[in-house]
Amino acid sequence: MIEVRTARPDDDAALVAIDAATWTPAVSPAPMPEAGTAYFGERTRPEDVLVALVDGIVAGYVQLKQTSSVPSHEHVLLINGLAVHPDHQRSGIGRRLVEAAVEEARRRGMRKLSLRVLGPNTTARRLYETLDFVVEGTLREEFLLDGTYVDDVFMARRL
Repeated sequence: MIEVRTARPDDDAALVAIDAATWTPAVSPAPMPEAGTAYFGERTRPEDVLVALVDGIVAGYVQLKQTSSVPSHEHVLLINGLAVHPDHQRSGIGRRLVEAAVEEARRRGMRKLSLRVLGPNTTARRLYETLDFVVEGTLREEFLLDGTYVDDVFMARRL
């Protein structure tokens, strides 16, 4: 059974381990976090992260973020990260985390939940599409990753 809850400060080490186990340039244009870097800090608060637990162990997370402080944009929330530990991939955790993100966005009164995904990440794109996210735009060759130019795809779901 998959339990989803808001992250707590003591989840930090588990989230760092998930990032270390899942980060590749195929899924993130950001550099690999440096060893010893805490997950939570000035830019990421526990209340903005939902974690999936399997048998009491943190197996994945979804991070939510407001991307603009402009009042006219307060109705939009961004999925700013989604990761599932390799030991738990293909077990429905990613789907459950995105569903929980939708629920949380609605709870916060949002009208739109958006995300960015690398063009070649077809597994993630298919997941988002099955959960009613649609492509709203594509930035062509936005990132240079391992010598290849990669598109950045904007997707969103109306709530």
